[in-house]
Amino acid sequence: MPHTPRVRAPRARFRRTSAALLASAVSVCLVAASAPAVPLGVGDRLFPYLGNPGYDVASYDLSFVYSGDNSEPLRAVTTIDAWTTEDLDRINLDFAHGTVESVEVDGDPAAFRTAGEDLVITPEDSVSDDNWMRITVRHTSDPVPAEGREGGWVRTADGLAMANQADAAHLVFPCNDHPSDKAAFTVRVTAPDGLTAVANGLPAGVDRHGGTTTWTYRTRHPMATELAQVSIGRSTVLHRTGPHGLPVRDVVPTRHRKALEPWLEKTPAQIAWMERKVGRYPFETYGLLVADATTGFELETQTLSLFERELFTEPVYPAWYVESIMVHELAHQWFGDSVGPRTWSDLWLNEGHATWYEALYAEEHAGKPLRDRMKAAYAASDRWRAAGGPPAAPKPPEPGRKTGIFRPNVYDGAALALYALRQEIGRPAFERLQRAWVGRYRDATATTGDFVRLATEISGRDLDGFFQGWLYGEKTPPMPGHPDWKPQPPAKPAGPGKATGHAKPAGAAGRAAR
Repeated sequence: MPHTPRVRAPRARFRRTSAALLASAVSVCLVAASAPAVPLGVGDRLFPYLGNPGYDVASYDLSFVYSGDNSEPLRAVTTIDAWTTEDLDRINLDFAHGTVESVEVDGDPAAFRTAGEDLVITPEDSVSDDNWMRITVRHTSDPVPAEGREGGWVRTADGLAMANQADAAHLVFPCNDHPSDKAAFTVRVTAPDGLTAVANGLPAGVDRHGGTTTWTYRTRHPMATELAQVSIGRSTVLHRTGPHGLPVRDVVPTRHRKALEPWLEKTPAQIAWMERKVGRYPFETYGLLVADATTGFELETQTLSLFERELFTEPVYPAWYVESIMVHELAHQWFGDSVGPRTWSDLWLNEGHATWYEALYAEEHAGKPLRDRMKAAYAASDRWRAAGGPPAAPKPPEPGRKTGIFRPNVYDGAALALYALRQEIGRPAFERLQRAWVGRYRDATATTGDFVRLATEISGRDLDGFFQGWLYGEKTPPMPGHPDWKPQPPAKPAGPGKATGHAKPAGAAGRAAR
């Protein structure tokens, strides 16, 4: 959630002067210290152990030292400034794939242990409610994939990038790894000369010393941990100008720069197209990070979307398709990044809207009718709901496959619900709703309930019954204006596999736009 600036107050500590009170406090502390450490969470229905109660993170300061070998752990320091929301004898952070060397709370050494995928910290003194605290963790960050886990560092042909969605930021750095807790980010990366490091936000300094370079970046808007991005490699940073003087920077493998340029130069016009639909671009910069790696997906990391190089260089992908996927990740900067999901069950608000603008762009620029895509989605919708749940109540992922929530029901299935809404309230009210949504909740998080209330407000109609069926129903409701559309009967549930997030042209199987 957005953070209100506060004046930093002195830490309140529980210090006792009377011998009797001191003895009592020591007894309580011994009991607390001896109690088993347990993983906590913020109660997310799909990811019950993600995030942690008791504090609200205001900022992360991340420092990474990269040796040049992407199979060797990075040395790292993570500093977290947070505002406490309850008294804390212990502080839980999400962290699961590195070695912790030391922890400090407000400059004092603190004890720590692990529990599940949590780092459980016991400070020297309890931290009282309604106070600032600073947590400093010195640790390693391992780029070799964790066994049985997806996401985190992505090893490229010449370095590293990040793919933290949905629950993998804590495989890279200690954090409160839930989208409901947005924060400011400062990222520092030290790498050997000859490599280039880029992160979310804008450059804030370059320092060269003794054969290494330290690159610093800062965000101007709050960001969820799942949207953090760091790129290290033999890269070229290309600069151009978008609407209203917006800095547009692309990060590409230097040896592929020429082949990629015809695609990258399309971005300013795509931004202008999105602005005509929903309003001004919400961040300080934008661009594409093209990674020389095989991931099977593209990802809307904030201000710097991650793309596989082969999307642009493999001839199997038609030009209209590539451009529509570029717009999908661009649309996420409004829907999913600026306006973030309060819970992971609200994912349809991200992916449904990104899919909507992907399809609308293909209709306007490549003659691919939106109506045809939605009719096909309607035919498949009952099958998607049976396999993955309705759009706003997705089924939990299978163990070890956290990205399993990215199923067709939250992509084309959710875009289908938006199409039904446009049919129900009319195009003018629908377009006002889209603009109002990204304006009202900019830099914040929002829920499905918030969207329903805003749609009701904008349209002047009671839409509770409409949304109940389209967002939560086991069966797909009749499509307004298209009584002839019929769903196909559900097939047997498919086995485990990564869902694709968009319609694929022939020969383009296996790609997913998140």
